[in-house]
Amino acid sequence: MNLLRTKSIEQSIADTDEPEYQLKRSLGALDLTVFGVGVVIGAGIFTLTGRAAHNVAGPAIVISFVIAAVACALAAMCYAEFASTVPVSGSAYTFSYAALGEVFAWIIGWDLILELFLGASVVAQGWSAYLGVFLGKLGIELPAAISYGGVIDLPAVLLVLILGVLVAVGIKESLRVNLALVAVKLFIVLFVIVAGIGFINPANYVPFVPESIPTPASDPNAWATQPLLQFFTGAVPATFGVGGILAGAALVFFAYIGFDVVATTAEETRNPQRNLPIGIIASLVICTILYCAVALVVTGMVPYDQLDPKAALANAFVQHGQTWAATLISAGAVAGLTTVVLTLMIGATRLIFAMSRDALLPMGLAKVHPTFRTPWLITAIVTGAVAVVAGFTPVGVLEEMVNIGTLSAFVLVSIGVVVLRRKRPELPRAFRVPWSPVLPIASAVICGYLMLNLSVETWLRFLIWLVIGFAIYFAYSMRNSRLATGVAIRPDLLDAMEHGRLHDPDDLR
Repeated sequence: MNLLRTKSIEQSIADTDEPEYQLKRSLGALDLTVFGVGVVIGAGIFTLTGRAAHNVAGPAIVISFVIAAVACALAAMCYAEFASTVPVSGSAYTFSYAALGEVFAWIIGWDLILELFLGASVVAQGWSAYLGVFLGKLGIELPAAISYGGVIDLPAVLLVLILGVLVAVGIKESLRVNLALVAVKLFIVLFVIVAGIGFINPANYVPFVPESIPTPASDPNAWATQPLLQFFTGAVPATFGVGGILAGAALVFFAYIGFDVVATTAEETRNPQRNLPIGIIASLVICTILYCAVALVVTGMVPYDQLDPKAALANAFVQHGQTWAATLISAGAVAGLTTVVLTLMIGATRLIFAMSRDALLPMGLAKVHPTFRTPWLITAIVTGAVAVVAGFTPVGVLEEMVNIGTLSAFVLVSIGVVVLRRKRPELPRAFRVPWSPVLPIASAVICGYLMLNLSVETWLRFLIWLVIGFAIYFAYSMRNSRLATGVAIRPDLLDAMEHGRLHDPDDLR
């Protein structure tokens, strides 16, 4: 069996016109930008900023955000080129299928499932934490056993179930809700920046880069929690310092995931060659500016070692006696994190839809609802899985797993840009990464380096996930994929495109 067989771009585009698997095109550039901002602005500001500053980087967490943003900017350009060339659902999975081959496409799809499932679950737990803070400000206390950190996180489960219904109803309906909640979230973020400036104490920035502190040798888990790079080089495990900044960048990288999810909506986008690059790059630029501003304000308001890792923004104002502001921020966080969970769930359904349509997963999963034109069965499966993970997984063990899945996808997409440029130089590309192959290679190297700064235990879990993925591929996907069986959707359109009789993907409609 040819593990490196590729699916042609013409075939990928032709597949999108099969009525049983056809999604509704309704999204423009503004929709995609709001979509990206909706998923990116969330966990990073409301949950990770305080935790990363408190635990690993101090005020220098701002530098961590910049490093992560540079890595994301390079990867975003690679995504934009692919999305404008292959406007098909599946994002990095679809891109890799065209450029690198089936086995790479499977693994990158498998990694993205990890990113999107766990990402939605992590943020649902963060949403539950802020809901508890908000209700507490109103004098309402949920029973500990069924709230954030309890035996079952019931609020997180209910949130996921409600959003699952919304995702099943339709992409445009989901984005109307998303637009309203993003507006609330941006108001809260700007409020934190403007209101927090008045409480900044410059002394809190000193030292800006706290001195490196070795992890106590008596800690039996020190070997597992240290970055993989430290494990192999024999460096003494430590937090803060320059190593802490890099570890912080690898950690807050989670805050930026989402711009890649924009690419999963390619089949539901009007004029994807133009609108997808705009949505991807614009959402990343907006979010980077807001992240750095909030990180500067929060670490200036409260000494980094006194930040609350659970709800840093709200409690920073509490420490200055501004309880009303904390209540407002908590309410905004509840609204804001809702959009993140919603968007990640949409991304997961569209990814699995693409993999099922290619028969790497059972094709029956990919059928769309006759009325709503959404993959309803996949949506039900995603909703159930995310609800279980969010409701029963211990808090704080998932974030780095999301990061390593995302970074591995970024590495392969960056390499794929270079490969596809060489294999198919004649393809029309509405957006091209400048200075290729230098920037795509730089993107792959930086993302690979950030992966090495994730912990040993994260890598071990990741390897287990990969082993499971390879087992599924060799047991089922390799033999049943449409490339293996020769099954083609709309062979008439595929033949027309491959022989030059049909050039514009929009002509397929």
